[in-house]
Amino acid sequence: MRGIAKYIGPLLAKLPPLRGLLPLVLFLVVWQLIQPGPSPYFPAPVEWWRAGLRLAHQTDLVTAFLSTTSSFAVGLALAIVVGTVIGVMIGASPLLSRALQPLLEFMRAIPPPATVPIAGLLIGYNEPMKLVVVVLAALWPILLNIAAAIRQIDPLLLDVAHSFRLSHWATIRRITLPSIVPALLLGIRVAIPLTIILALLVEMLTSLPGIGALMIQSQRNFQSSEVYALLVLVGLFGLVVNDAFLLVESVILRRWPPRMTAS
Repeated sequence: MRGIAKYIGPLLAKLPPLRGLLPLVLFLVVWQLIQPGPSPYFPAPVEWWRAGLRLAHQTDLVTAFLSTTSSFAVGLALAIVVGTVIGVMIGASPLLSRALQPLLEFMRAIPPPATVPIAGLLIGYNEPMKLVVVVLAALWPILLNIAAAIRQIDPLLLDVAHSFRLSHWATIRRITLPSIVPALLLGIRVAIPLTIILALLVEMLTSLPGIGALMIQSQRNFQSSEVYALLVLVGLFGLVVNDAFLLVESVILRRWPPRMTAS
């Protein structure tokens, strides 16, 4: 038990302190005191809780939540795989980088919401379309970070690997992976909120099943308490995902810490 505590303790220290939520708690308490009764625009936090309970009993809130979280998880996983593969290819090949740079810059400049009508036209308003939009939004921070990390690998390290006649796999394991893992983690950290935002946005624009569709439905029915309740649910989900990733990141960076480059 002591060994487990010694291992878990440093990991938990990586999480933001709970006292950081104190300003939010105080704000909600003041809101409740100022607005204790029902309101069409600014309902009290207690009304949010009651609305959340109603949603859980009257609508299929669990199914909507699972739909949004599955789109988030699958979209992020696909963005990691595709972004890593393309980033390594572009970073390792100057010729490929020059050939694809204008196309990548053009696609990166397109706002993700603007791709929803095109994706709907080509694919239809369904779950694959939502995944395509989510992946296109989350792809860029991962791809660009990986490509930059590959370009920054010191050529001397590759020459040393060649001199010691390391195999291709050994070169990847000892040189490439330690160089790109910190950049990959940074890209994932940036991509996580983008993935959540785009999953909700597509659901709002297309009424596909999910938390976003429930929020729009509640807004159109002037159920402001339900909108706030769903917003809190999304915020809590993002907080949990972020803290979980911080733990995973701290474990991985122990194995592959960032390398300091000489200036």
